[in-house]
Amino acid sequence: MTDVQTPATHPAPGVLSRIFRTEQDGAPGDGHEQVVLCHDRSSGLKAIIAIHSTALGPALGGTRFFPYASEEAALEDALNLSRGMSYKNALAGLDLGGGKAVIIGDPNKDKNEAMLRAYGRFVESLRGRYITACDVGTYVQDMDVIARETAFVTGRSPEHGGAGDSSILTAFGVFQGMRASAQARWGQPTLRGKRVGVAGVGKVGHYLVGHLVADGATVVVTDPFEAAVNRVRAAHPEVEVVADTAALLQAKLDVYAPCALGGALTDDVVSALGEFGTSIVCGAANNQLSHPGVEKDLADRGILYAPDYLVNSGGVIQVADEIDGFNFERAKNKATRIFDTTLEIFTRAASDGIPPAVAADRLAEKRMREISALRTVLLPAARRG
Repeated sequence: MTDVQTPATHPAPGVLSRIFRTEQDGAPGDGHEQVVLCHDRSSGLKAIIAIHSTALGPALGGTRFFPYASEEAALEDALNLSRGMSYKNALAGLDLGGGKAVIIGDPNKDKNEAMLRAYGRFVESLRGRYITACDVGTYVQDMDVIARETAFVTGRSPEHGGAGDSSILTAFGVFQGMRASAQARWGQPTLRGKRVGVAGVGKVGHYLVGHLVADGATVVVTDPFEAAVNRVRAAHPEVEVVADTAALLQAKLDVYAPCALGGALTDDVVSALGEFGTSIVCGAANNQLSHPGVEKDLADRGILYAPDYLVNSGGVIQVADEIDGFNFERAKNKATRIFDTTLEIFTRAASDGIPPAVAADRLAEKRMREISALRTVLLPAARRG
């Protein structure tokens, strides 16, 4: 990769921007178009913005604020998450590419106005190639602060014309994907009478629990943060709580919903799911497959896997709607289509004899390839005067 120095549009003191570009001779979705390392000494900002693909349009994806063990770990996460956003936005039918950003630090200790505004300047320096939003460790209020330095931000508060908490439609979309999974596995689009385990009841997970309880499911949850568990208990006292993920996997689940950080589906976890008879995996976490081949192991064990970036796309559908002037009902109607797309993926997978994750990848890549090819159609120059 080539290291290119690029000044920010609104350079702040101590700001260093390095842009790495990859070769563009692969198919849309291969490699990364651009990776920006952001460092503002005065505020302490250390961040990475990864743009995976703009084949469908500007790259849209959230900003994760997390205490990574190393810069290498932060970079790996940014690259994986941004690639997932390309596929997520493609399957969601959005005219948006995939990007993601990570800020290195503890959001409970390190986050401050100066840091967020310095980050906003880096986003602005990309001149619209990347549009940011909320993710783990960042919230609507943070987007309002970032928006003081850049126009390329979504997920803002309703007071500022934004969509508000995107977790609402993320959870709704996951529930639609779970209903489609139930339809494919048991012939009925409902979780009534099924035992569903939710690993992580934070921003998205607690909304998902509400949908499941309302649908008549028996819900078992776990979360390392006591406050998150207490919030669920207060709203839904009938929900069962177990100590950790290991205990959840042994709870004889019909459906397992990983809703925390990525890499949740390891070889050991898949083995446990198979051993205890889980039929479906459908959750909100990004990048659930810990390595290539896990999707085949799930299929070989008879476990139906709903691809994460398909079912958790309700949030990006919500914030993308904000770009044109947010309308919640319009965004919710779009998120409802996750049910149909999930069924389509399962049908394609069965027809082609491949895991659903592979079928989803192929459909997303097909759309990126076909829309990217439109750039070969020469448009007339705008008339002057």
